[in-house]
Amino acid sequence: MQNFAVVERIKELCSARSWTYYRLAKESGISYSTLNTMLNKTKSPSIATLCHICDGFGITLSQFFSDEDESVFFTPEQKAHLALWDSLSEQGKQLANTYIQGLLDMQRVSDINSLEEN
Repeated sequence: MQNFAVVERIKELCSARSWTYYRLAKESGISYSTLNTMLNKTKSPSIATLCHICDGFGITLSQFFSDEDESVFFTPEQKAHLALWDSLSEQGKQLANTYIQGLLDMQRVSDINSLEEN
């Protein structure tokens, strides 16, 4: 992969998961200020920091740098959820989407409140 943009890949993975940067910092065990500085100043992280970020996303460094579709790298838990999804009716899928969106909204509010406290 030529000219791989590490910072852009991190932003892409956050967007794909509907994660805030605060959530990524929390999941990765790195400080929000470190992550925010890195992402806003487009400063590439050290290998150690990138390993923490990959751990937060639940992926390997190889997966982070891969050109392949991310769906190839589903965890067993994600695959189990997809199998359940496939067995739902259209109405069930709509209800599941609504529920998941509600959970994400609650998570965002929680993330914002945590940021304001810090």
